[in-house]
Amino acid sequence: MNIPVEPVFFGIKINIHLITEYLSFFFAFRYYVFLRKKTDDHISGGNRLSIILGAIIGSFLGSRLFGFLENPVINFSSESFIYLLNVKTIMGGLFGGLIGVETAKKIIGEEQSSGDLFTLPIIVGIFIGRIGCFLSGTNEFTYGSETRFFTGVNLGDGVLRHPIALYELVFLLILFFVIRHLKAKNKLKNGELFIIFMLTYFGFRFNIEFIKPNLFFILGLSSIQWLCIICWIYYWKIIVKFFEHAYQKVHLL
Repeated sequence: MNIPVEPVFFGIKINIHLITEYLSFFFAFRYYVFLRKKTDDHISGGNRLSIILGAIIGSFLGSRLFGFLENPVINFSSESFIYLLNVKTIMGGLFGGLIGVETAKKIIGEEQSSGDLFTLPIIVGIFIGRIGCFLSGTNEFTYGSETRFFTGVNLGDGVLRHPIALYELVFLLILFFVIRHLKAKNKLKNGELFIIFMLTYFGFRFNIEFIKPNLFFILGLSSIQWLCIICWIYYWKIIVKFFEHAYQKVHLL
C-alpha cells in the first residue's frame, strides 16, 4: 500500500481523511446513542441537547484556534484565509468542547457531570479519524520526525518517519479498554471517567509532540504542549486530590 492513499472515483480524487472524519462523527454519535439507551441518565433530554450544542460550538472554535496556533506565521491572502477555515486540531476541539459544555451547563443551570457518557464515543471517534491521518501521510500535519527506529514508515515523502498516528491508535485502543473496564466496575464518581480520559490523552499528546516536526515554539514547547499544560491546570485540584488519596493509601500499608 502506497501512502498517502488517494483513491480516485470517476475521475475525482477522494480525500480519505475527510471521509474518515465523517465516519468518526457518525459512529461516535451512534455509539453515544447506544450507550445512553443502556444508561440511567439523570440529565434530561433537553439539557443533553443544550450540552451537545455547547460542545459542538466549543469544539469548532477551539479546534480552529489551536489549529492556527500550531503554525501562526503565515502570509495572509485569500488562499491562507481558506486554509484558516479548514485547519483544525482534535486537541483544541476537546478542550474547546469542554469549555463549551461547562458554559452551556451554567446557562441552563445543570449541575451534574455530563462527560462520562461521551468518553467512550469520543475515543472511538478519534480512533477512526486517526486512521485517516495515517492514510493521508504527509498531506496532513500528523506525521512524525525522521527516525532510524524500526517503526519508521515512509509516509509519502521518501523519508522514514515516526508514524505518530499509528502510535496513537495503539494508545487509544488500550485507553478504550481501560476506560470500559473502569466503567464496568462502577466504583468511580460521576464525571471521573471523562477526567481520566482528558488527563491521560493530553499527557500522551504532550509527550508525542517531542517527536513531531513542529515549526513554532513558545519557550521550547509547541502550542499543543501548552494546551496540555492548560488542561492540567484546569484539573489541578483534582490531580492534587488524587495524589493525596494515593499517598494516604500507601501510608496506611
